[in-house]
Amino acid sequence: MFKGLGGLGDMAGMMKKAQQMQTDMAALQEELHNVMVVGESGAGLVKATASAKGELKALDIDPSIFNGDDKEVVEDLILAAIKDAQGKASDKAQEEMAKLTESLGLPADMKLPF
Repeated sequence: MFKGLGGLGDMAGMMKKAQQMQTDMAALQEELHNVMVVGESGAGLVKATASAKGELKALDIDPSIFNGDDKEVVEDLILAAIKDAQGKASDKAQEEMAKLTESLGLPADMKLPF
């Protein structure tokens, strides 16, 4: 008579897991604002620091590259460092998301909305 109720227990478990995943994802989102990565170019002459969310936080430029004739080179180095930092930020965010999905018993390569 109550044979069909067994599925309700599974549904409750799934709902609990979904709520846990939502809580964990919110915590991860907050944590990614505090995780910093450093991208660099020109053998370290230009360094860009970004959060794992990709937000640029700092830019460090070695004064030795400031020469009026090298303006375009300096601009290129700055852009390259920023792109490097953003790439590392993206990689770090994916790495952290993979840890989260794996801890929830989901495939590590599962793409979840960020």
